[in-house]
Amino acid sequence: MALRIETRGFDLVLRNARIVDGSNSPWYRGDVGVRDGSVVFVGTLPPDTETATEIDAAERVLAPGFIDMHTHNDFLLLKEPASVPKLKQGVTTVMVGQCGISAAPITPEKVALLESYTGFIMAGALPLWNWRSFGEYLDVLGGMELGVNVGSFVGHGTIRLNVLGFEDRTPSSGELAAMRGHARRAMEEGAFGMTSGLVYAPGVYSAPEEVREIAKGLVERRGLYLSHMRSESDDVVASVRETIAVAENLGIPGQVLHHKACGRRNRGRVRETMRLLEEARERGVDMTADQYPYAAGSTTLRSILPPWIHEGGVEKLIERLSGLALRERLKREIPEAEGWENMLRNSGGPEGVMMLYCPKTPDFEGKRLTEIGAMTGKDPLDAAFDIIIENRGSDTACFFQLAEEDVQFVMKHPLVMVASDSIPPAPGAKCHPRTNGTFPRVLGKYVREEKTLRLEEAVWKMSGFPAARLGLSKKGLIREGMDADLVLFDPETVVDGATFEDPFGEPKGISHVFVAGRLAVKNGEYTGAAAGKVLRKV
Repeated sequence: MALRIETRGFDLVLRNARIVDGSNSPWYRGDVGVRDGSVVFVGTLPPDTETATEIDAAERVLAPGFIDMHTHNDFLLLKEPASVPKLKQGVTTVMVGQCGISAAPITPEKVALLESYTGFIMAGALPLWNWRSFGEYLDVLGGMELGVNVGSFVGHGTIRLNVLGFEDRTPSSGELAAMRGHARRAMEEGAFGMTSGLVYAPGVYSAPEEVREIAKGLVERRGLYLSHMRSESDDVVASVRETIAVAENLGIPGQVLHHKACGRRNRGRVRETMRLLEEARERGVDMTADQYPYAAGSTTLRSILPPWIHEGGVEKLIERLSGLALRERLKREIPEAEGWENMLRNSGGPEGVMMLYCPKTPDFEGKRLTEIGAMTGKDPLDAAFDIIIENRGSDTACFFQLAEEDVQFVMKHPLVMVASDSIPPAPGAKCHPRTNGTFPRVLGKYVREEKTLRLEEAVWKMSGFPAARLGLSKKGLIREGMDADLVLFDPETVVDGATFEDPFGEPKGISHVFVAGRLAVKNGEYTGAAAGKVLRKV
């Protein structure tokens, strides 16, 4: 006797969809029924099914809502909790606290230091700093009308800043214990793990042994360790080994953030680094990686400076950078110096660096350092130093330093998921196009046009894979009992609209986005729904 299917009383039914369910299995045609924010039916529904809302997918693809594993929206969420640019890309969950930088924890006496440290990701937000612990920060987010779900990692750089400020020295055993305690408490309060940013002060001052000691605070709850590694260029292989060692020594999962090999001289080395990750997994080490689908990265302009000049924080850096003699030394040292992550050298010189955000000098946004030098009649590096000084830590730039062949090689690897590494723009400022285009770019350029990925594989890298990595048991798949975070798109027209020249161009082909079963995007436009929730690791 056939089983009777309960099909009455749906809040939402999507019919005639090409279902790509997030598992990397082949697509299939079917209908999906939603009730109380959950998927309660997947299959074929009778035509007389009762539902409050019915949408004919008309052979468009229905996929799980995309999970952006890597964003710097920690403060933007306080200002723009709806996260409309993410929703329009089909993103329904974002993760913050990346590259060693998190908004919490923070001690009262270190607020000013953390504010200067995080200035380049504040995007015009003016945080009240009405939190101290990691859990209190999540509580503040929980009081917002969130358009997307939000989870967070704790930043190693933020932890170190709380204990050592911007001091370049080895911590004492007591200081190590204090930092390890910060990591453990953040895990207890809902962090999904800890990230490091080992090219940025203060993380750059940390020896590998220090990072491993602090990461012991993740062990009890099996937190994920993710690293913006010490090098993504000349020492990229050693840096991957260092990242693996943390996970292997502590028995925790590890992940390489925005994996790449920068600079012309390092092209092709991603084959060696990905082999290291494969070999680690063969030994039983739980390693993965993420990547954004562009041949250029973005970070603060200050990253063109050597580590020693960052000691003491942004104000000390500006004080040093104002000296003429030191400037001349830097102009000799920066173009050729080795032994640190030289972003200018990796980009082929000043022509490979484009300013994105510099609010005190807005005429330079969208210009290369060579253009800015010509505009001001200065050496391009002198112009860069002036921008850093005038903007006092609030600056971002784009660095053109990758090979497209390497981007596609990493993208195709089964250990790599998609993530944007988006740095939010301040009002009126430019940004990297990955902020507004990452997910539709994968579907349009790398699935339909380049055929780098199969459709099912791409959707899995943006949904089921990151959900499993984070332990989000109710997200990432279209199955009965899962959260109804869904995206409906046309595989023949989906494409990113954002470019380096116009980073705010909107995506096309993504018609509907649902968060917890509520319609957040209809025909490409935000509806005003705020169904997102704060996620805590359990």
